[in-house]
Amino acid sequence: MAENTKNGTGSGRGGWSYWHIAFFILAIINAFLGLNIALLGPDEPRYAQVGREMLERGDWITPTLGGFLWLEKPALVYWLEILFYRLFGITEFAARLGPALCGIGTIFFLWMIAKIAARSLPDTFRALPVWVSVVAASTGGMIAFSHGISFDLVVTFTITASLLGYFAFDHAEVGSSQRYSSLFAFYFFIGAGLLAKGLIGSVFPFGIVALYHLSSRRRPRPGFVVSLTWGLPVIAAVAALWYWPMYARHGWRFVDEFIIQQHFERFTSNKYQHPQPIYFFLIVLPLMTIPWLPAFFGACWRVVRGIGKRAGTGDAFSLRNSTILFSLVWLLVPLAFFSLSGSKLPGYVLPSLPPAIILASIFLTDKIRDGRGWKMMTMATAFATLIVSICAILFFLPKYAPTDTAKFLIEAANGRGYSGDRVTGIMVVSHSAEFYAAGRLLRTADGPQKQFYCVEDLAMEMKASDIKRLLVFVPNAHLAEVVDSPAARSQLISTSGDLSIVSVSIE
Repeated sequence: MAENTKNGTGSGRGGWSYWHIAFFILAIINAFLGLNIALLGPDEPRYAQVGREMLERGDWITPTLGGFLWLEKPALVYWLEILFYRLFGITEFAARLGPALCGIGTIFFLWMIAKIAARSLPDTFRALPVWVSVVAASTGGMIAFSHGISFDLVVTFTITASLLGYFAFDHAEVGSSQRYSSLFAFYFFIGAGLLAKGLIGSVFPFGIVALYHLSSRRRPRPGFVVSLTWGLPVIAAVAALWYWPMYARHGWRFVDEFIIQQHFERFTSNKYQHPQPIYFFLIVLPLMTIPWLPAFFGACWRVVRGIGKRAGTGDAFSLRNSTILFSLVWLLVPLAFFSLSGSKLPGYVLPSLPPAIILASIFLTDKIRDGRGWKMMTMATAFATLIVSICAILFFLPKYAPTDTAKFLIEAANGRGYSGDRVTGIMVVSHSAEFYAAGRLLRTADGPQKQFYCVEDLAMEMKASDIKRLLVFVPNAHLAEVVDSPAARSQLISTSGDLSIVSVSIE
């Protein structure tokens, strides 16, 4: 394709080239690659199992784990699982497909925001939508969370969609019909955000819009305040698809466990054992932007350096530019909110990643217009990131997965004729067994898996419950004392990583 040197923006219409097309084909391959790998960590198997139980009961409302009420998260991710379980069967691929598509959707929404933003930036930024898409599709945080069952990515998708709606409204011509459809999208996706991860799905969009106007010292455009009269009912109607029947079925227990404990107590205390220092997300968020960390820092430095200077709205990094200010506020609201939380996990700050991508992309587009070297370096970095990701999925994860999941231990036991045996653990609780040994786990009266600390206690439980044989997960460090114990007969079946599975039987 011939090089288009007008304004120095790159080749082709709007900055597109054959290299970009090849990149996005590779990005799509990367997005769906590895979704069939064994479920990893403690959360993925539990979330996958909750959706499976809802499907098997034909119940789209009440989440359960092992048959017990499970009120950690709302229903949108489980609904996606149910939909894709029906289409593709109960597989790891189906469980992960919803978040993967939300990752692709988030990239698409960022492209749309960039198309709008390019109108308020200098003409030399007309290729911004292309570079936003390239950066988003090759950002480490987006790639990583798009390959797992992630509530954080799904709520990031809904927040990005709602803020796209408001950004489009704020930049639409007065009297345009697009203003009302944009506002409808703003409200609709806030309602979807409530279904994705609870109250932050509404707190963040409204908080970002409010702080954006306070920072710009500008009132919302005509029609927004009036739109609240119909927009709030739209939010309520979408959210009520799950919240109303849950409250009707479970009453105060739903309010207490889901709203009070999972929202307010999680924020104000360390009840759920995820403490981190207040600066934790100041480290995590930049790391999520890898390999575009230098561009992100460069954009932040350009903005800080420009504060206090007289700059017109046409200056790319001026706070008077609506795109820069909107992105900064969008980035800071989730970052500040979760930094003050008593419970911190890396994925919490994911809603701040899209604006970080926008800022990094504006910086790169500004550099690319100055010379072809920046364009080549940017495309090479994007391609290299996808190639590294694909290689990790193809060659590293298959070797790592057996050390982090009970799937292969359960399969080994099933292959040797133990497929009907109940399952428990000594000195360990295997959360991945929730999915791979579903319906076979020994549980306490209130739902959690039973855990034993010696063979003698396990043998007493087996006698009391009239169980003749059990499959037992055992850490390898304690394997010898289990196998050699005189309290029961134990036979090693298989070992994977630091864990073994043993058949334990009594007379």
